[in-house]
Amino acid sequence: MTLDDLQAQYEIGEIDTVLVCMVDMQGRLMGKRFHASNFLESAWKETHCCNYLLATDLEMATPDGYKSTSWAAGYGDYVMKPDISTLRPVPWLEGTAMVLCDIIDHHTHEPVPHSPRQMLKAQIARLDDMGLTPMMATELEFFLFEKSFDEIRKSSFRDLAPISGYNEDYNILQTTREEHVMRPIRNHLVAAGVPVENSKGEAETGQEELNIRYADALACADNHTIAKHAVKEIAQMNGHAATFLPKWRADKVGSAAHVHQSLFKGDTNVFHDADAKLTMSDTMKSYVAGLIKYAPDMTVFMAPYVNSYKRFLPGTFAPTKIAWSVDNRTAGYRLVGDGTKGVRIECRIPGSDINPYLACAAQLAAGIAGMEEGLSLEDPVTGDVYGMENIPEIPHTLRDATETLRGSDMLRKAMGDDVIDHYTRCAEVEQEAFDSAVTDWELQRGFERA
Repeated sequence: MTLDDLQAQYEIGEIDTVLVCMVDMQGRLMGKRFHASNFLESAWKETHCCNYLLATDLEMATPDGYKSTSWAAGYGDYVMKPDISTLRPVPWLEGTAMVLCDIIDHHTHEPVPHSPRQMLKAQIARLDDMGLTPMMATELEFFLFEKSFDEIRKSSFRDLAPISGYNEDYNILQTTREEHVMRPIRNHLVAAGVPVENSKGEAETGQEELNIRYADALACADNHTIAKHAVKEIAQMNGHAATFLPKWRADKVGSAAHVHQSLFKGDTNVFHDADAKLTMSDTMKSYVAGLIKYAPDMTVFMAPYVNSYKRFLPGTFAPTKIAWSVDNRTAGYRLVGDGTKGVRIECRIPGSDINPYLACAAQLAAGIAGMEEGLSLEDPVTGDVYGMENIPEIPHTLRDATETLRGSDMLRKAMGDDVIDHYTRCAEVEQEAFDSAVTDWELQRGFERA
């Protein structure tokens, strides 16, 4: 949608509201609802928001320890600058359009380096200087539940019942029963300019997967964020809840957000070499070697919460080891499309709770490092990677991953010390919140017997 399109639809009464949105550290849409007349008059240029929006936790608390903003600094403003190329209708909300914003420092008028969209843009710019364009796609896995968010919240999140009663992986009969939710998700997103390819049942009760077409890296992250937001809103409108929590119950398989990636020069996939083994070019080999080498450094960006690490269990299709393989779903990285011009690498480490801008930015930074360092790629592993003792493991806890992020020279070089310190503090805040909580497990285990 262009500004002229919006003007025309406003004048005939089809659109009266514009969602002006930024993306916060957790990957959520935050912002304001503008009357279309005001947006068309001035807000399409810029508006403002409190800078605490890039220094909060999931509960919107304002923890100490951030250099960028604090109570002492007075929590000033950021400029939200709409990216008009992202302007689109929001078909599931009556009379509504949406635009995504970049975040600009109010005083310097420079992009805020730790804003998620800018972090991804910075890595895209590095590749652009090399004449390359990153192409990516993320898979969205989530669970649908019988009851709505409000009903579940009022019940203190107990007696959670998924929308289906059995594993529905690829099951057409079961997913037909969920079409009152999934069909509008697909159709509304396509109408909003998000190129959904398909949806399917996933490998658990009530678990869904939504697949969106390959796109340039920024569009991929934008599409992911809008789709995740839409899934929650459309589920709620139909009396259900959708969760992207990676592990909502110990005996249930978790939800992932696999990231597919390759590099293009013009219309050519530079990962493809028709004469090479597995048709992997030398560029691809060095890139993948960087992903392998630096997987621990970027784990916080792929598993940002305490719960994220509950998903990494053998035999669950979630990886536990840092290795690559050919079309093998037990490895952290899976080669897909070998022998074709669509050859690419799939990272299976991220969970459904990722902020896609951060996860994609970290993947690109690691791949760039692999190319700049001229890393060699070891042969792919074969067989069941879960049981291989000689393969390095993904960090087991947020605490371990946080320390690895803190000490990552590669990411500090790629993103800057202030950005890494900012997200290290973000991870610390999450860990501190969990460490101070008394869980149901502790009560049930020790209330009487301790």
